[in-house]
Amino acid sequence: MKKAAITANKSGPMPQHQKRLRRPLQTTVVGSYPFPGWLEFASAHLEQFGQADIEELRTDAVIAAVHDQIAAGLDIITDGEQTRYDFNLSFYGRLEGLDPRPSSTRLFGPPAHDQRGKYEVTGQLRSQYGLGAVAEFKLLQRIAPGGPILKASVPGPYTLSGRIKPSGIYKDRWDVTEALIPIVREELKQLVDCGCQEITLDEPSMSCYAHREDPRRFVKIFAETVKPVLGRCRLSTHLCFGNYKGHAVGPRRYGPLFPAFLDLPVDEMHLEMASREFSEIERIREIAERGIDVAVGVIDVKSYYIESPSDVAQRVRLCLKYGPAEKLSFAPDCGLSQTARWAARQKLANLVSGVTIVRKELGIA
Repeated sequence: MKKAAITANKSGPMPQHQKRLRRPLQTTVVGSYPFPGWLEFASAHLEQFGQADIEELRTDAVIAAVHDQIAAGLDIITDGEQTRYDFNLSFYGRLEGLDPRPSSTRLFGPPAHDQRGKYEVTGQLRSQYGLGAVAEFKLLQRIAPGGPILKASVPGPYTLSGRIKPSGIYKDRWDVTEALIPIVREELKQLVDCGCQEITLDEPSMSCYAHREDPRRFVKIFAETVKPVLGRCRLSTHLCFGNYKGHAVGPRRYGPLFPAFLDLPVDEMHLEMASREFSEIERIREIAERGIDVAVGVIDVKSYYIESPSDVAQRVRLCLKYGPAEKLSFAPDCGLSQTARWAARQKLANLVSGVTIVRKELGIA
């Protein structure tokens, strides 16, 4: 199944959605965007808001995120994942079979991944009403009709399993992941059914743990999850090394993932490059030659250095030494949720300006 999907990417007729959407040197984002300050405040004072107030907050936050992305001039935008706040659309709050109160073993000291709470299993994992990504995308459709391409980003089952503590019928993380596959799969199906043509199955945990796990097992899990939507949308995945409070959570090397990850049934792979000083940039050629597009992270979301358009243009030219324009997209390294909004806004604007410089040099409209 996996090899057949890759062959279709290389030599078969490209689905209509790909013919219409693909553009050389596309500009895109992974998914998240900074929350406005008033949304942060509201989350800490929920007792002061009614349900209608909360819905208004959510909608206004998406409008703000969409505005900043459109103002920057991006080809592909998301809803900024503004509604994925714990008080409304937390994925874990939508899963049955979990204690809704996560616990952490370390609460003080330097901020890091181990301060994020884990959920105890209380029964079989189910999700009667889905993960919420479909409602998010429908809101995005209403707010941004007829503009840039709209993308939905959904966390993959292995990444989701990372904050669930195995117990009971689930003896380890792999068992939890297997239980989450049909839940995520159904969410992907419903997204495509409601008109979503660009989906990122976000699996950063695969990159973080491939150095100590069999990468082929990750490929199998991914392929099982996306089966129903293959060929029905433009499918991508995001391979990074974590960005909670600006910190990574694994060795920042793509070497352990390849060549196994070349069998991922995707149209595009997103690589974290800017924060790693473009280490392993030769992977671009390897992936592109396999028939898979590459979205290169040319903006460092962990740094408050604001890349200039000239910086971005130089990075784009570097990438063009390893892959053709028609196979490349450009984006920040990761989601922007951990970056202050003023910096995120300017970084996106300069991303588009820098790519535009190179488009003009190449005569790309």
